[in-house]
Amino acid sequence: MRLDKRFPVVVLVLLSAVLLSSCKSNHRSGASRATGWKYNDENYGGFEVVEGYKPETAPGLKFIEGGTFIMGRTEQDVVYDWNNVPRRVTVSSFYIDETECTNVEYREYLFWVRRVYGDKLIDVYDKALPDTLVWRSPMAFNEPFVRNYFRHPAYNDHPVVGVSWRQVVDYAHWRTNRVNEWMLDKRGILTIDADYVQGQQAENNFDTEAYLLGRHTPANHKGLPSKQPGASQTGRNATIEDGIMFSEYRLPTEAEWEYAASGLLGNTVQENVAERKIYPWNGHNVRNRNNIKNELGQMQANFVRGKGDYMGTAGDLNDRGDITRPVDSYWPNDFGLYCMAGNVNEWVLDVYRPLSSEDVDELRPYRGNVFEAYDTELGANNRPTIKNVDQYGRIQKHTDTAFAGRRNYDRAYYINYRDGDKESTMQYNEGNTIDQVESTNNMYYQGVDDGKLKHVGMTTQINDQARVYKGGGWRDRAYWLSPGARRFLDENSSTCDIGFRLAMDAVGEPAEVDRR
Repeated sequence: MRLDKRFPVVVLVLLSAVLLSSCKSNHRSGASRATGWKYNDENYGGFEVVEGYKPETAPGLKFIEGGTFIMGRTEQDVVYDWNNVPRRVTVSSFYIDETECTNVEYREYLFWVRRVYGDKLIDVYDKALPDTLVWRSPMAFNEPFVRNYFRHPAYNDHPVVGVSWRQVVDYAHWRTNRVNEWMLDKRGILTIDADYVQGQQAENNFDTEAYLLGRHTPANHKGLPSKQPGASQTGRNATIEDGIMFSEYRLPTEAEWEYAASGLLGNTVQENVAERKIYPWNGHNVRNRNNIKNELGQMQANFVRGKGDYMGTAGDLNDRGDITRPVDSYWPNDFGLYCMAGNVNEWVLDVYRPLSSEDVDELRPYRGNVFEAYDTELGANNRPTIKNVDQYGRIQKHTDTAFAGRRNYDRAYYINYRDGDKESTMQYNEGNTIDQVESTNNMYYQGVDDGKLKHVGMTTQINDQARVYKGGGWRDRAYWLSPGARRFLDENSSTCDIGFRLAMDAVGEPAEVDRR
């Protein structure tokens, strides 16, 4: 038999492939590369390790592969505020909701709050209610929206409005807990049924953080088997190391939101951005350029086209929305996200400052950090333990004070970082002890309290409670549809054209690989 001259080369390649695969398999063979001890083996101590983990996508979210981009203004600065100077930043990969939060989704939250807290803590329900009076206007007949917009099934899929930044933070906490509760049920760790639901009352409701810290174990909890010698083989709580529960839902940072809205995924050739967008779609205008029947020339967002023109003329409505529209209207951007321009503005996580580009980091930029720590008490053997949950089922925290000697931060409160100091306030005198929070508010906000309302001072409304919102809404002109445009509002205020969508951290590799 005659052998091909290439035979030795082929054999060498095959042997190399076998060796490489064996090296890789050894790394994942269930044993420690550092010590040789086996994982997940009671005879070797029972150190439990999840191998071959593949991230899942939580309900409602789209994966956004991170990267670098030019953050900031792309439209002309027609308002001359010069407060979003373009700069290059990098955003880590993350998840964000495909659509804005809808009325029916928010009503599900209210239903849960009423069922769990009931008359015992009725103030929780009242606090969570959207302000439907935001629809009123002195010179418009908007009472039908006051009555119908949030409750009527005709508006089920329209974006919820009248919610403050603070209310959104509470909603995000609730959604995190419900999704993780569902994940534990999905894996058979607990069983959600009528008895379980009935037992979820007041502080006994499932809270992810309380569960992970071992301060709350829900009813119908079967748990996971333990591999530790002598331990019960069933019943332990799931942990972060098990990779079963998701990270928390939260508002996206301004950088994340702007990056997702820009949708430059389809505008890159290798590492070069071929065309920078003004809006979440290509081109410099707001009409669709698709050469497809019934699509060419249609509006790509819900906004005010001109004075008094909110939706066009009968028989040919230009954006088909006098106010909001269903959250999956129009065409998604290159990330698959709907209504990142128009429909409603959206809250983001950041505290507003005009010159944000000069202060924030180049990687994961964000202003608004207040570092926290858990409240602890001495438990058995004088060891510190986490205090119990409060009346709402949440773990108690306080502003972190253990920063002495650290190199990476020297305080807990960074909202007003590089934003003046107490010496620059009108109230300061030698020996005064105005704290950091108060000093910033005194610098920016000289309010007058008459016992009814606190009136804004003559200079500016910027303070440590001013939160950014972006995207433009149904009553905005096209200028505000640009992802780089930004405005701000007090975190406890709400309007009829501000809604939200939530985000979540992505774990593991930043590229979209092995994500189901």
